[in-house]
Amino acid sequence: MAAAPLDKVVDEGMTKADSARESQARIDAMVDSQQAKLITYRALLKQIEGLEHYNQQLETQIKGQEALIERFDGSIAQVAKIERQMLPLVTRMAESLEAYVNLDLPFHEVERRERLAFIDETISKADINVAEKFRQVLEAYQVENEYGRKIDAYQDIIDIDGQPQEVDVLRFGRIAMVAQTKDTTTTAAWNHQAQRWDVIDAGTYRNSVRNGIRMARKQASIDMVTLPISAPEVAQ
Repeated sequence: MAAAPLDKVVDEGMTKADSARESQARIDAMVDSQQAKLITYRALLKQIEGLEHYNQQLETQIKGQEALIERFDGSIAQVAKIERQMLPLVTRMAESLEAYVNLDLPFHEVERRERLAFIDETISKADINVAEKFRQVLEAYQVENEYGRKIDAYQDIIDIDGQPQEVDVLRFGRIAMVAQTKDTTTTAAWNHQAQRWDVIDAGTYRNSVRNGIRMARKQASIDMVTLPISAPEVAQ
């Protein structure tokens, strides 16, 4: 009879032990859950802190970009203003260059007229920016400037005393321009005031012009030449 109460006590003890284990398991699970939540919470705090710092950096960058955009807008407006002022200037430069060529000695006329026509066409095109238009006009001015510094000889057909003649033209910058027929029997000088070719004394200028043509073509060494040079006109 004594064994029965003992068994009951043992059973109750085991039941309590099982209950205690279950309780401890629940407590451990709750602790683990709370610990996991705490870790997650701390990780989220770190992420929030990092995002706030990143947002501050982005805000600084955005403010800098906005200031840069304002400067660019100002620069674009200034460029547009300059372009509006530049195009009339380029047009006037081209017109002045054409007027100068018209008044200049009549050498390389086809080449120079083609250059002027090309510039006029360029200025009229809307798809070419004003900087390129200015560059081309300035380049044409430089070419015209170089003409005044060079000795040049080339073949041409000119009108002498009403007759077309095939000649070699010799040009010393813009100081003098003379021509000589292939057989060297006729030598002429350009009379700029009268706008015509005048025959000049062959005895005085024939050999000198012929040697000048050879020098311009690098067929002879540089030497003195005698050329007819018109006296400057007196200003009125």
